[in-house]
Formats: sequence, C-alpha cells, structure tokens
Amino acid sequence: MKSKIPVVLILILVPFAYAYYLYPSLPYRIPTHFNASGEADAWGHKSSIFLLPLIMGVTSIIVYFILSNIKKLDPKRYASVDDKMYKQLALYVVVFLSLLSLLITYASAHEGVKIEKLLFPFLGLAFAGFGMYMPKIKQNYFAGFRLPWTLESEANWTATHRLAGKIWTVGGLLQFLSGLIIQGELVFIFFISIIIVMVILPTVYSYLFFKKEKVG
Repeated sequence: MKSKIPVVLILILVPFAYAYYLYPSLPYRIPTHFNASGEADAWGHKSSIFLLPLIMGVTSIIVYFILSNIKKLDPKRYASVDDKMYKQLALYVVVFLSLLSLLITYASAHEGVKIEKLLFPFLGLAFAGFGMYMPKIKQNYFAGFRLPWTLESEANWTATHRLAGKIWTVGGLLQFLSGLIIQGELVFIFFISIIIVMVILPTVYSYLFFKKEKVG
C-alpha cells in the first residue's frame, strides 16, 4: 500500500494543478452545474473551479483507504479477500475520480463544450472497467452487490458477481457508444436506463438464486 500512496496523491493533485493553471484566464462567472442536455444551468464565482477537485480528492482518499484496508475493516474478515486485487481496484477508483474531475473542470472552463459528448462515453468506459473487476470481488461489506442474499451465501455472491461483471461490461460499452451517437437529452435517458438494468438484473438474479438455494 505504501508504494502506491505517492501515485494516489499525484492523481489527486493533478485536477488541482489543472484548475490552478486555468484560473487566471477564467471569466468572473463559470458553470457549476449542467442539466440532462449538457447545458449549464447554474453559475458561480470562478474560484468554484477548485470545488470539484476538492470533493473528488476527499472522496478518493476515503475510498482508497477503505478498499486498501478492506480486510482489516470488514467485521467478518472474509478469508477469501484478495488484498492485492482490492488495492488495484482502489487505484482504479482514484484514477476514475481524477479523470472525471479533469473532464468536468475542462467543460466548466470552456464555454460551448458539449459536456455530454465527453461525460457519457467516459462514464460508459469506466463502468465497463468496473464490470471487469466484478467477478474478482469476494464477499465483503464495502464493495460489490452487498445484498442480504449475497452476504449470506458465498455461492450466491460468486454467481451474482459473475453475471454482474458481464452485464456491467456490456452495459458500459453500450453507454460509451450511445454517448458518441445519441444527441441531447436522449443520451441521458438511455444512460440512466442502462444503469437501472445494470442494478436490477443482478439483484433479481441474486434473489432467485437465494430462493433456489432455499428450496434445494
């Protein structure tokens, strides 16, 4: 873990450095929020350019600490937990949050940029990446589909996360493609619809698996 801390800190500081670089050339007011169509619908002082890197930075630190110490923090101390894999996942999350911060900061500083053309393809690829990690996640209380049935049964957890991995990978790639092809508010609707499917299908599958185990 110690060897990755400098990398994590650099990743967290990069969005701050980018915001600092942009700050002198920013207008007095910059967008602070975008609607479903990618249009700015809230504005703030240019100093707010540092707010998102701060939020993402704090979130990165918390998530990295939890995932990197998951075996120590988990009350059941699941023996099958792979410390190395969780540290890789923790670093992936930090990279994801830092890139997301850079992307939104760029859109805030450049009026006229269609943020949806950047945001939705990026999020789609990120979710596809999370899908690749899903089958590797073992029983724990912090990451994955932490449902009553998956936490009760290791077989349920394993089967659910294998399915979730496939669904999230395919769903993420569909989100990526839709972000490139679909225009306006429709891309937001399509994106959210896929997320709902990505959450509901593994949840229903887990419950049905539980019912089957109970009968058996």
